[in-house]
Amino acid sequence: MIRDVVFAGVRVQARASGALYWPQCDTLIVADLHLGKSARMAARGGALLPPHETTDTLARLEAELHALNPARVISLGDAFEDALAPEALRAEETARLAAMAQGRDWLWITGNHDAAALPGFGTVADEITEQGVTLRHIAGAGPDISGHYHPKARLAGQARPAFLIGAEHLVLPAFGTYTGGLDCGVEPLASLVGPGLALLTGARLLACPLTRPTGRKDRRQRV
Repeated sequence: MIRDVVFAGVRVQARASGALYWPQCDTLIVADLHLGKSARMAARGGALLPPHETTDTLARLEAELHALNPARVISLGDAFEDALAPEALRAEETARLAAMAQGRDWLWITGNHDAAALPGFGTVADEITEQGVTLRHIAGAGPDISGHYHPKARLAGQARPAFLIGAEHLVLPAFGTYTGGLDCGVEPLASLVGPGLALLTGARLLACPLTRPTGRKDRRQRV
């Protein structure tokens, strides 16, 4: 399921998977894959996560590429859990990534987790601007499309990863499996996006209006 969105004068498509497609640029945009999260957390002595999270994230990304066959992919930062994660990926995982990149441009925007980490292909940039819209990891001067916060929205008591669409900022949900999330009604997301629209991902996209910020704070989430 997709939903057409006009943001800052450009038309993009929010997809139920959490990916964003920009038809005019034939570009698939994803944020916060956090590949290698379970392995790197275990290596650091952190919480043990199910070990298949990278495989699941790659499978969902492959499905989007198969459906759209875009000429370009842009990852909006934190594609990897940390700067060592690309080297820690299993050989078959690296091969799957390389196969996805074959025949298309791949741009890795740097994030606060992965810096300039690369799996051996593609190019790296801090941010890029196209048609007056900046694509970066953390929202700054708008209009921009970003990630970083792993936004979630709640509807009928259920929280789901969500696109947040305001006047100046379009924030993507985390595409990676087991990435956690931050409630869109708490700071800093509430003030950053302001009144607008949340599109909850899942089997189908569900729209929920975003009202004026309440000023609630949530210190539990670390991104």
